[in-house]
Amino acid sequence: MKLLVFAHTPPPHHGQSYMVQLMLNGFGGDCRRGGRPNAHGIACYHVNARFSRGLADVGELQGAKMFLIFWFCTQALWVRLRYGVKHFYYVPAPGKRVALYRDWLVMFLCRLFFQKVILHWHAAGLAKWLETETTISSRTTTYRLFRPVNLSIVLSRYNKADAEKLLSRKIRVVNNGIPDPCPDFAAAVLPHRQQRFAARQRIFAGEKPAAAMTVNVLFLAHCTREKGLFAAAEAVLRVNRDLTARGLPMKLQLTAAGNFVTPEEQAEFQQLRQNPEFAAAITHAGFVSGERKQELYRTTDLFLFPTRYLGENQPVNLIEAMAFGLPLVTTRWRSLPEMLPPDYPGVVAGQNPDKLATTILQILATKSGEQVRRHFMERFTLEEHLASLAAALHSVE
Repeated sequence: MKLLVFAHTPPPHHGQSYMVQLMLNGFGGDCRRGGRPNAHGIACYHVNARFSRGLADVGELQGAKMFLIFWFCTQALWVRLRYGVKHFYYVPAPGKRVALYRDWLVMFLCRLFFQKVILHWHAAGLAKWLETETTISSRTTTYRLFRPVNLSIVLSRYNKADAEKLLSRKIRVVNNGIPDPCPDFAAAVLPHRQQRFAARQRIFAGEKPAAAMTVNVLFLAHCTREKGLFAAAEAVLRVNRDLTARGLPMKLQLTAAGNFVTPEEQAEFQQLRQNPEFAAAITHAGFVSGERKQELYRTTDLFLFPTRYLGENQPVNLIEAMAFGLPLVTTRWRSLPEMLPPDYPGVVAGQNPDKLATTILQILATKSGEQVRRHFMERFTLEEHLASLAAALHSVE
């Protein structure tokens, strides 16, 4: 099967671009640049449709992007004619006007030249956004240019609504999946997790350790209000106040890892750091990768991600946290509850700091992280993802 992959890879680095890169690598790379045969029987021809130079540019209106749309579409048509590629793979935008207009142009210029169109819905919420935030003419144009497509690949049951709105002929649910970032979990990480969990349980039971315990909490995402940075910081402060009021020798230390997207939110965060209580409990590590990222995941006791991001669907950071066996607290938002083990208690409705604080204390007292590690191994490995993705793609032949 020959597949035209019209999607960008990092940079900028975010979940969608990372998953596209994993797909290309797993299917042997770009056949125009030395791609190799693979067991999945899919030959990829990649048009790296990178419209944004950085996170701040994503979804923004810029004149250069109009030129890029035509340039990338020209590349796609050249690949169609030169290599006989008949399947067009595309990642639709979330609910943003400029991104939607880009999708219109791409569909208008490209889809008639390909026999099969495949949409991979990495973002969620477009269907609801079209119904509540756009005009009738915008909805009509979207339906006319997109539907019906031959296949929509979605990440969750929640995500199906987007594909159904465009009347996809086939819909397949395929979880994201990543290479195991912690293959030595049982030998190197699990004993540390269990030791820290036991120490927390003793403190909650009223025992007094020789020294106060610092609980390391990690927020790893773009540093925005929508992603939950400010709600996470306030929740940590409230937990610390509660622990002090109860006389428990424990405090939380939050590390926020990720880049700020807007200068306004960065300035707001720096202003909050003028408060000594905030500065003592919250640190900003910036963008992390490689060994530094590994270190944070291994030494953290709790992953905190109270997101309300509009396009959130199946974020890679939660998958990574589960791979490292991290107890976690997140929000009941879009596809996130489906990612977790059934009835997992660390899910909060909204970004209310009091509710987050209560849930953080509950998870710290009751969860060691082994449950989410098992869940990762059952549902989110790269091998399972690539096999399921290849089966979905082949279903259109």
